[in-house]
Amino acid sequence: MDIQVKDINEGQPVPEHFAFGVYDPDNHMALGRNLNPEVTWSGVPEGTRSFVVMIKDPDVPSEAGDVNQEGKTVSKKIPRVDFYHWLLVDVPATVARIEEGKESNGVVPKGKSPSKDALGKRGINDYTDFLAGDPELAGTYAGYDGPCPPWNDEIVHRYIFTVFALDVEHLDLGDEFRGPDVEKAMEGHVLDQASVTATYTLNPDLR
Repeated sequence: MDIQVKDINEGQPVPEHFAFGVYDPDNHMALGRNLNPEVTWSGVPEGTRSFVVMIKDPDVPSEAGDVNQEGKTVSKKIPRVDFYHWLLVDVPATVARIEEGKESNGVVPKGKSPSKDALGKRGINDYTDFLAGDPELAGTYAGYDGPCPPWNDEIVHRYIFTVFALDVEHLDLGDEFRGPDVEKAMEGHVLDQASVTATYTLNPDLR
């Protein structure tokens, strides 16, 4: 399989218009346009009955104590965990393209609810946990929400865009599911997959 993510190239920075948070010299971070990029794929294996579209950041700090704190940095030595930015499952086998802005066009305070339509079924992304303590933004975030790594992190984060071709039409998932649920449900059903990995940082010393 092959994947093409418009305006995103392997190893290169994610353009700011796809980001949840953008660099702000006065406040470290401001909310971005948060557009989902256009994703297309080809070279689909025979027997494909559905697709999963996923974006995962494997570089999120496992400890939140110093995240976005003035006078502190998030050490590059601490363990990192996965953060899921986009979960779209049960994408019909007839679909091979998702348009830019179709899944997200701006930051929605308190999030977007899980939903299902002709493109597929949307899972809950990890902003749901990250923003839980923010009175203005806390809520359930489903579908696409783009990069917004800690502005004081010592490392540049990676964002892995992946399309999986599956041999089943529907995954065994309820109405509300998370990234690990999708990965477990896909086990034994992946015929092929294709990925592109881009980068993003809000740390001015790494930009």
